[in-house]
Amino acid sequence: MAAQLNTMLRQACEHVCPLPPVPGAVSDVRRRAGDVMAAWDVCPEIVEDALLVVSELLTNAVVHALPPAHLRLTWIKDAGLGTLRIEVTDAGPAYGTGDAQDGIDPDEHGRGEQIVHALAARHGIHIHSGGVSRWADLVAA
Repeated sequence: MAAQLNTMLRQACEHVCPLPPVPGAVSDVRRRAGDVMAAWDVCPEIVEDALLVVSELLTNAVVHALPPAHLRLTWIKDAGLGTLRIEVTDAGPAYGTGDAQDGIDPDEHGRGEQIVHALAARHGIHIHSGGVSRWADLVAA
């Protein structure tokens, strides 16, 4: 009986981009993420959703966390499937639980986690000594 070897090569690309603590940084980093995904030839079926997830996770870091923050994109092609991991790491919460956040309109905020949950195949939070990483995986055939 002959064994069949998997001859499909797993391809992976990674890009890390800092999120400067300046006005307009989220849109600049989002634009750069779009350019990176285009260069990687990420499946068009997930790019629009991916850019929305990038925006939500970056905005969360700006509004709720301490700097520094950075975006990490990882594109893995394996056996005909593509998985895009979007990960934003920040230095941790800027406010304690229950602290009021001046200037934050609750009607305009608070839906980002629901949006990420709706668009991602998998998502989660990893708390570590360097801060907090929020991640989401989008999968394309």
